[in-house]
Amino acid sequence: MEQITSRHLGKLLMIFSAFCTATGQLFWKWSVHQILYVGVGFVFYGVGALLMIKSLSMEKLSVAYPLMSSSYIFALIYGGLFLNEAITLQKGIAVLLLMLGVGLISYEK
Repeated sequence: MEQITSRHLGKLLMIFSAFCTATGQLFWKWSVHQILYVGVGFVFYGVGALLMIKSLSMEKLSVAYPLMSSSYIFALIYGGLFLNEAITLQKGIAVLLLMLGVGLISYEK
């Protein structure tokens, strides 16, 4: 189990980096109403950047970096949950295609 976890740790860090980046951007969006949110957004974005650097040191660029596009998935979810944006069938299909593409790029034997 430990070998599997360490083998995929770089990928997991990149996905968490994408989550932090999308979360930071959500707080920046909210900062229109609350200036404190700008700072919170920078903290999330900074953590995301540090996790990305660590991920890139552990994983091949061609495998890790496409995982950063998972931030689009988090942004879509945030838009639907917190910003009352419509999640349409077209957007759902786009997310599925994005996940399929990232999975195919990131998969290595």
